[in-house]
Amino acid sequence: MTEPILRLANIESSYGPVRAIRGVSLEVRPGSIVAVLGNNGAGKSTILKTISGILDPDKGQVFFEGRPINGKPADWIVRQGIGHVPEGREVFPLLTVHENLLMGAYTRKDRDAVHRDLERMYGYFPILAEKRNQEALALSGGQQQMLALSRALMCRPRLLLLDEPSLGLSPKLVKEIFEIIVRVNGEEGTTMLLVEQNASIALKSAHFGYVLEVGRIVLEDTTQRLLEKQDVKEFLLGVKSDGARDDRRWKKKKQWR
Repeated sequence: MTEPILRLANIESSYGPVRAIRGVSLEVRPGSIVAVLGNNGAGKSTILKTISGILDPDKGQVFFEGRPINGKPADWIVRQGIGHVPEGREVFPLLTVHENLLMGAYTRKDRDAVHRDLERMYGYFPILAEKRNQEALALSGGQQQMLALSRALMCRPRLLLLDEPSLGLSPKLVKEIFEIIVRVNGEEGTTMLLVEQNASIALKSAHFGYVLEVGRIVLEDTTQRLLEKQDVKEFLLGVKSDGARDDRRWKKKKQWR
């Protein structure tokens, strides 16, 4: 079995006095898509912020390609090959689409390859090609998500972190975004770690999954096996044992089997 490209070992991170994640350990294998699933406030985004250097962990270590990277500056981590698509897209609103994409390649010196990658991004998202000279502020939410994803890919990351790529998008756009995520993974072999509340599409797109509850990993398995577990169906997908859908979800903490 190949060594993990990313490994978290007993990570604990906080916001001031509030402990957001507690003893989180996970692995991401090269070429895979790994999903971290859980409800709002479970600590999913905190995991990504800890990996990318936005937040320093209180305890534990983050290893990328076998080397510890926690405590390093965020820009240094980007240069090592980790891209991050943050929650809420966070594009540069007054820059054009084209300029936003070039910002994603600011660490690169291979100008000819950057130009080829620009055209590749426009191939993935033709609407961005049409709007390349428009300010990002003028794009719809779905188009901004496409731009944020493309901008992160422009740095040619060996590991791409995706924070709630479905957030605020229509079902049609969510389907389109995840089709591109799967396509990039398949065609380019880009390893991805994504966090999602939309468990259904995440489990269908990823290869392996972790379930996070109140800052702790409570379940992990291949996505195929997770989809077969009744606990996951009820808690994350809202499907009861009789096949009916329960949109109320669970109010109380569930004991995972």
